[in-house]
Amino acid sequence: MPEWLVGQAQLIGVIGKALLMYGTAVVGLRIAHRRTLSQWTAIDFAAAVAIGAVMGRTAVAEGQSFLVGATALLTFLAAHGLVTMGRNNRWFAKAVDHRVRVLVDHGRLRRDQLRTCGLTENDVLAKLRELGVRELAELRYVLYETKGELTVVRETGADDDGALVRAGLAHAAGFAAGETTAITPSPPR
Repeated sequence: MPEWLVGQAQLIGVIGKALLMYGTAVVGLRIAHRRTLSQWTAIDFAAAVAIGAVMGRTAVAEGQSFLVGATALLTFLAAHGLVTMGRNNRWFAKAVDHRVRVLVDHGRLRRDQLRTCGLTENDVLAKLRELGVRELAELRYVLYETKGELTVVRETGADDDGALVRAGLAHAAGFAAGETTAITPSPPR
């Protein structure tokens, strides 16, 4: 077989660099905060893409040394660690994290917030059905959380939303308690 097809002379180097990069990534991720693998926000996604790109390029690029790849990998992990620690500062967190959004307010779907979040009415209604919601009227709030998950707060008859819900509402972008811009969903077509 031709050398350009199988590249046998280069395979040993690729295998060696790939194994070393994999080992470096495992050790680096083990030392890093657990959130890199569990709670994906924008910073986590950016770190994962960067790590994957460095690992792939180092393993297969001719002339790319392991040391250069490992340095880049560890630099990305260190930067991710610094950004993660910086998120403890409220102002810094606002710069790197998505804010909580209120998608449903007292049974009314807020289309302006859906547009802001890049969601459609069908996206939200499908997720609510998955969560066992039968009618929007049974909901006090639906919060679109920083990590992209929905928190459903049902109408309970009590006026008190609870401290956790109040905290989420207080920090929610584009929401003021008692806002009247909410609208009901369109009928199915």
